[in-house]
Amino acid sequence: MINLYSDNVAPVPTEIMEALQEANRVSAMPYGADQTTDQAAAALSMVFERQVFVTPVPTGTAANALSMSLLCRPYGAVFATDCAHIHTSEAGATEFFTGGAKIVTLPAPDGRLGTDALDDAIGRAGKGQRFRSQPDAISITNGTELGTVYSLAAVTALTAVARRHGLTVHMDGARFANALARLGCSPADLTWRAGVDVLSLGMTKNSATGVEAVVCFDEKRAEEAAHRARRYGFTYSKMRFASAQIVASVQNDLWRRLAVQANAAASKLADGLRAMPEVSILHPVEINHIFLTVPVAAAEALLAHGLRIGHRGGGLIRIVTSWMTSDEMIKGAVHAFERAIATTRKG
Repeated sequence: MINLYSDNVAPVPTEIMEALQEANRVSAMPYGADQTTDQAAAALSMVFERQVFVTPVPTGTAANALSMSLLCRPYGAVFATDCAHIHTSEAGATEFFTGGAKIVTLPAPDGRLGTDALDDAIGRAGKGQRFRSQPDAISITNGTELGTVYSLAAVTALTAVARRHGLTVHMDGARFANALARLGCSPADLTWRAGVDVLSLGMTKNSATGVEAVVCFDEKRAEEAAHRARRYGFTYSKMRFASAQIVASVQNDLWRRLAVQANAAASKLADGLRAMPEVSILHPVEINHIFLTVPVAAAEALLAHGLRIGHRGGGLIRIVTSWMTSDEMIKGAVHAFERAIATTRKG
């Protein structure tokens, strides 16, 4: 069985497991009062080329919900795409942890907010009107839920719209490393230099296990984040194990190297699939995601031919590669598609 259902299915790299084993050799103070957690903050400050304030949390949903609670009032509104993870996949966590903030979604065929549509939506939101949710923030995902990326220019343009209207900016970076690998830019350029206020920094999909990080570029928000994380139940008791993974992920650029591998695997697989006329790739393959359609019968037959993928209903499929997706797995996946499609031709 070749499992391309998600990058979450991949094992943890050796470097991360070794870091966990090293953290397990000694006792340490709990709840973040340990040396390793200090090292994680220092490591990320080097990565982002300025002092940043880091709150390790256990899940991506926790990272997004905590981030949005720092940026949105209970009666506020956050603007995002209609495919944003905070809207489609987190069971109302943003609404719950902000105390009731409203997510205002905008159509995004390729997963990216458009500046004109955003500017228009904020302008029509009723700022200052007591009977309307008040515009507070925008949330952009990079790389996006549809496998595309925002360029540096696009992020800067969106944050400029937000600033013009007095809004803050959140970036959902569940696959931030994949976006960096695609763009070849620095983490600083893609975040605070471009106007991002708070980043949900994804670790698990790329390398770690059970750890993400909320990265604040402002100390006042960081202090609030620590209190909110504790209240929400997001604070690790043995935080050194989470922090050790953050350190290991960014040391020697491991996170970017793993993301490069995952992106390259998706590109190779997409090239192989494009040769089949029955396969239609729906969006640019810019990170480690492929969205495609095939005949319904072929989609249903793929599992029988040894391939586990994200079957979205009908003939719509999502494929996600990871750092461990080998050339052999890619060839096997292409072969599985060929056999599944051949079955539909015979029918």
